[in-house]
Amino acid sequence: MYPEEVTERMDQNRSRVHVLGGAISLAVALIHLILMAPKAVGQQADLRIEIQESVQSPRIAVPNLSGPISIADEVDIFNDTLWNDLEASARFEMVSKSFYPRTTPRQPEDFQSSENMPDDPGARGFWLQGWAEPPVVTRYLSFGSLEAGDDRLVLSGFLYDVVQSRETAHVFGKRYFAPRSDEGARQLAHLFSLDILQNLGLGKGLAGSKIYFVSNRTGDQEIWSMDYDGRNQKATTNYKNLTLTPAVSPDGSKLAFTSYFMGNPRIFIHSLETNRRLTFYNQEASMNATPVFTPDGQKIIYASSATGSSQIYMADLDGRNLRRVSYSRSIDIDPVVNPKTGTQIAFVSGRSGLPQIYLMDIDGANTRKLSPGGGDAVQPSWDPQGENIAFAWTRGFEPGNYNIFVINVATGKLVQLTYGAGRNEHPWFSPSGTHIVFVSNRSGGSQIWSMRADGTHLRKLTRKGKNMQPVWSE
Repeated sequence: MYPEEVTERMDQNRSRVHVLGGAISLAVALIHLILMAPKAVGQQADLRIEIQESVQSPRIAVPNLSGPISIADEVDIFNDTLWNDLEASARFEMVSKSFYPRTTPRQPEDFQSSENMPDDPGARGFWLQGWAEPPVVTRYLSFGSLEAGDDRLVLSGFLYDVVQSRETAHVFGKRYFAPRSDEGARQLAHLFSLDILQNLGLGKGLAGSKIYFVSNRTGDQEIWSMDYDGRNQKATTNYKNLTLTPAVSPDGSKLAFTSYFMGNPRIFIHSLETNRRLTFYNQEASMNATPVFTPDGQKIIYASSATGSSQIYMADLDGRNLRRVSYSRSIDIDPVVNPKTGTQIAFVSGRSGLPQIYLMDIDGANTRKLSPGGGDAVQPSWDPQGENIAFAWTRGFEPGNYNIFVINVATGKLVQLTYGAGRNEHPWFSPSGTHIVFVSNRSGGSQIWSMRADGTHLRKLTRKGKNMQPVWSE
């Protein structure tokens, strides 16, 4: 959604007036800080920092699993999904299948002793050395088989460290079950890929994670969800009104958001397990908006105009036990809590003039400006380790356009991730910390994209309607 369209909708809702260097509506102020109308700013070429890989990723070979002809389609879907999940995790160097031997093992008993290995590399699929030596030169090998039951798929999946002996190469093996369907095949691949990553101590990956976002593809702005790769896009809300700023609880069971369904912007909370609306008390104000959950899932932190200008508040999950956190004479909005410590809040404030990123303790103490100033700095998002914050900033290579930056909270070091490709905003880290989802108009229109946390491997996730404000959930 573009700012002029939001302004039109807010005019229809007759939002109240607030003074911020002149009379403007609270809703316009909200959208200015959340969606940001662009401003022309000078170029700052010194901010472009190249990121290079400092650690060599382990190599993994992922040959296609075989199965009976009756489930040929499901087997193909499984193989494609497993490869994509492991590649998207950004934890491996994927060995091209063009280097693999012609035959691959289906079970551990298929491996042969080293003294009988043939000279032909293409015939060495049943020997560990055949995978460890040229042309494959991998460290890890996944293999197994996919079978069909009456109404389910059965995966026998194994992971081997091929530089070890036959007696010690086994990393893990497991049987998996899922419904006999295309989605069941994807589910098996997601589970196997997650186990591969976790057994190697490489984190969570992206498989099984969800992205929630705002879309107008049905005519009204509603909250939608999709898989990490853009599959399974579906509407989550149906208020037929302006619905914005989704936030997901740490356990993935609740969705909080802002909606104009009852007139002024108010906070709503839904159960993602039952899809029912939960009770949340909105204090008397012309605006309650931009909710987020604390890392323990027990509190909601949000912005409210209850005392005049928008300030940061904290409340229980039902809106009770309300407490004001920030105290300024300007607009404070868009809070996000450090997911690692739960003791710091990053937020957007206009207290120094143009909107900038600020930090404060969870009780409102020790407030300090984090962003360097110059241009609008908005939409903060913590990485899972609570060390870096991604944000959108008009200071960069393209005057007038927002770009995605990451700043280290301790050192203040800046990295610019997008440049030279239109307007890029609303960054949000993946639960694994390896990727960032964001909004860009680089292909025409507002669409959701993902990229690795170093700004590489860009992928377009949405194509229908105008889409914005993505958040990434486990």
